[in-house]
Amino acid sequence: MKDTKIMHVTQMPKTWTGEMLSLLRIGVPMALAQFIQFFIFFIDTVMIGRIGPEDLAAAGLGLVIYFGFWMLFSGPVMAVTPLISQTLGKNKDDLQKTRHYVRMAIWVIFLIAPIFIFITLFTENILTFLGQDPVISAKAGKYVFVLAFGLPFALAVMVLRNFLAALEKTFIPLLLVGLCTALNVILNYIFIFGNFGVPRLELMGAGIASSLSYCIGFFIFLYYISKDKRTHKFQIFQNFFSIKFTQLNEILRLGGPISITTLFEGMLFNVAIIIMGLIGVMEAAAYQVTLNIASLAFMLPYGMSMAGAVRIGLAAGARDNEAAKRAASTTVIACICAIMIIAIPVSLYPEITASLFLDLKKEVNSNVINLVIGFLPIATGFMLFDSIQVAANQLLRGLKDVNWPMLLTGISYWLFGFPIAYILALKTDVGPKGVWYGLMAGLALASILLSGRLLSKLNKDNYFSIGSVK
Repeated sequence: MKDTKIMHVTQMPKTWTGEMLSLLRIGVPMALAQFIQFFIFFIDTVMIGRIGPEDLAAAGLGLVIYFGFWMLFSGPVMAVTPLISQTLGKNKDDLQKTRHYVRMAIWVIFLIAPIFIFITLFTENILTFLGQDPVISAKAGKYVFVLAFGLPFALAVMVLRNFLAALEKTFIPLLLVGLCTALNVILNYIFIFGNFGVPRLELMGAGIASSLSYCIGFFIFLYYISKDKRTHKFQIFQNFFSIKFTQLNEILRLGGPISITTLFEGMLFNVAIIIMGLIGVMEAAAYQVTLNIASLAFMLPYGMSMAGAVRIGLAAGARDNEAAKRAASTTVIACICAIMIIAIPVSLYPEITASLFLDLKKEVNSNVINLVIGFLPIATGFMLFDSIQVAANQLLRGLKDVNWPMLLTGISYWLFGFPIAYILALKTDVGPKGVWYGLMAGLALASILLSGRLLSKLNKDNYFSIGSVK
């Protein structure tokens, strides 16, 4: 099959309304898909909790290590969106380069995966060295090891989803994510509790179920891409073992800073729970509940921001400055509106929100509930700044600008937000609320700096640099 060389520049909407509709058409399904995917881990937690507290604690420890690697490997996955979007913006029929980007991203994932799987063999030793209970560490080690086999497939699914998003195909992927989530629940039921002739594997069964659902999900996405009329013509696995150094180099140059940026943010929240743990068990539990609420809310603007990266990438590829400005403005507005869907009711009804996670009637929960109710108003401000920074960050990625955002987020989170959280929580009378004030301060500075960086690029006469990373 021959790839067309005719240049067909993508036509962008000429009005604000048209751009907002284009953003929502791909952004709403992407946001819902992120929302559903969040529930995979929520459902896992609920089902593992039925085994016992030791298994739940082991799963929590194991997931800290697992998600550390998830964040580290996320860079090549996220790099696919701007690379393909700008390619298709410049020429919507550039099948060859698009295929190479997808293929090389999957290459990187599966080449790195064996290293991760090998490291997980030492999870128990790492946790024991850090002073964790030996029994719980042993369970966590087995859980992470079997879970590790599913990580490359989970990341490969994200590559395929980002490829489809760049083609503005997001509704069917939403349905497929829902299908994979349902499959994960069924497999959990079979492997955790031992049903349909399968032995009861408890926590290890949860890891097997997740890995299998990721693997099956990958092949479901492949099948869809091979059968869909538009995606089939890209032949993304044609000459799969042929290396393309140009595209591989671009993925690594973009992916490295993206991974570090993701780690900067993700590790901040992990360190925050350690600070809470130094204050007390109740405070740590309340932090976890509040963070779950904030994380759930974050899925909506995160999905919208990913759509924004696609839209501004298409505009950059088409070298349409005005379209890029419209894409940026509508994305920021959409992300703020999306977070408010959850932030407003959370701030108005904190007790009802807390009751979704904790039984208000149990006296043992009263201290945690009071702490959560105190944290939620601060978390509302935290959510607002989080929506702005993720919008600006993703829009900059859509313009292939990744090095400056990495530096700015590092400064915001670790040189500004973390010291404030530590000092307020442990060195003043502010106490546990100080952690949330510190996190909010870090996100506020990040939103200001990243927005400033975005505005500086958008206000330049010619800020597109196709094929380069700044």
